[in-house]
Amino acid sequence: MLPPLSSPIGGQGHTVQETRLREAAQKLEAQFLAEMLKHAGLGESQGAFTGGTGEAQFASFLREAQAGEMVRAGGIGLAEQLFESLKERADGT
Repeated sequence: MLPPLSSPIGGQGHTVQETRLREAAQKLEAQFLAEMLKHAGLGESQGAFTGGTGEAQFASFLREAQAGEMVRAGGIGLAEQLFESLKERADGT
């Protein structure tokens, strides 16, 4: 689970529902970023001395960890947009 971003929306005085929506939005952004890192070739080994299948499987953990750190650092703004959309939908506006 990703900790809330340091924005005021994730701070005190907000409902449990808003906290859950923020966490869901952050997870989705992290998954999106991990997929983008995968397609960018991050974690792929080249050359004669690669780790084979095991290395390929653990490379996904590296990408997920790096994507999570990117989100904690502010990400690309996708989590914030998703949060606002989810909040509007939950509020019925």
